[in-house]
Amino acid sequence: MKKVKNIIITFAVALGSVSCVSKLAFKEPETHLPEQFQYTATADTASIANLQWREFFSDPVLQKLIEKGIQHNYDLQIALQQVASSQERLMQARYLQYPDIGFGVAAQISKPSKNSMNGQSLNLFLGQNHVEDYNAAFNLSWEADIWGKIKNQQEVSRMQYLQTYEATKAIQTQVVAAIAQGYYNLLMLDKQLQIAQSNLELSRNTLSITEKMWQSGDTTSLGVQQATAQKQSTEFLIAQLEQNIAIQENALSILVGENPGKVNRTLEMSDTSLPQHISAGLPAAMVSRRPDVRRQELAVLESNAMVGIAQANMYPALRITANGGVNSFKFDNWFQMPASLFGSVLGGLTQPIFQKRQLKTDLNVAKIQRERNVLAFRQSVLNAVGEVSDALVSNESLKIQEKKASEQVTTLKDGIKSAEMLYKGGMANYLEVITAQGNSLQAELNLASVKRQRLSSIVDLYRALGGGWK
Repeated sequence: MKKVKNIIITFAVALGSVSCVSKLAFKEPETHLPEQFQYTATADTASIANLQWREFFSDPVLQKLIEKGIQHNYDLQIALQQVASSQERLMQARYLQYPDIGFGVAAQISKPSKNSMNGQSLNLFLGQNHVEDYNAAFNLSWEADIWGKIKNQQEVSRMQYLQTYEATKAIQTQVVAAIAQGYYNLLMLDKQLQIAQSNLELSRNTLSITEKMWQSGDTTSLGVQQATAQKQSTEFLIAQLEQNIAIQENALSILVGENPGKVNRTLEMSDTSLPQHISAGLPAAMVSRRPDVRRQELAVLESNAMVGIAQANMYPALRITANGGVNSFKFDNWFQMPASLFGSVLGGLTQPIFQKRQLKTDLNVAKIQRERNVLAFRQSVLNAVGEVSDALVSNESLKIQEKKASEQVTTLKDGIKSAEMLYKGGMANYLEVITAQGNSLQAELNLASVKRQRLSSIVDLYRALGGGWK
């Protein structure tokens, strides 16, 4: 009874020691965020990043593509598998504070030499020349979490799980943005193809007029050659655009997890709708929303827990082991009760003394890793603020560029009409007409490109702000 009492007291002392030291205190790294983003007139708490992607992208065709991408994109599926793997490790970490229990059965037969002391003793006292031993026992091993090592191990698993979750969110944000960018690029190529085909008609008309004038002696064969070359140049451009459209359709199909093929779309570039009021909100809100920044912050917390583990390894460890079962040197009475029963309990403190500086090195390395992660976190915040600022300045600049490009297109289209009228009246030569057509074509292509860049800058801003995550 006294022995049982002593065992109970030992367990009570160990249990009372559990978690008497909590995980290391952690101070969140300072980020030195600005009060508002550059290129914003006022600090507005509203932000387009508060909109879910379905609200932000109102084009039904684009919504369908994004839905397919979220469901079938392989990068996202791989990331989700990583989340599932980390979740399993997190579930396993919850059991770290429990003892390890095992069960084993063993049978041993040994026959010593008859000329040995053991052999002669067996023959003298037991009247046999071999020894049998049969054992069936439960084994228990448990370490008290005196210094918070197990709690920190659980914290590491939790932070690793949350990092994979944030990584998945970051990949989804990138996939959504990439699909939108590809879609708008496809609409731009459609518009440029339409412009080129329209210009081809103008080139054909110019060639027809030039041929008639050459036949009537009002111009030279050089004019016919120049007009033909202008038409051929436009045909070459059309072939290039058709190639680029097919490649962009293939890229979009792969992004949404499908085989390369046609992408149906009904809207033109001018018909696309994105939020009219573009607001970035506050930098502090962006930091809490962006998955990549959150992942770096979780990495800092993970490394802080690793410091706690390395520090706990330098202190004494209280371990309790126990085993019990049935044991016999004859198979026939192996399970005779209670004669075959046995049991033992062992508790002890182990203090590392000299480990070739391994423990101190591990602690110092863990602290250095924590500082590295703090720096990486600050760098991720700085990069995020920079990405938002870049998107804001691009959007504002592209508004001006789009207006100027639109005015240029209007001017050059009027120039084509004037050049054609003067050419027919003999007041302008073929070079002026061809130049006017070429300038107008390039201006319209530039306008379509600027429109696509502006749409892309809005998508970049949405992604840089966190892409709808809260």
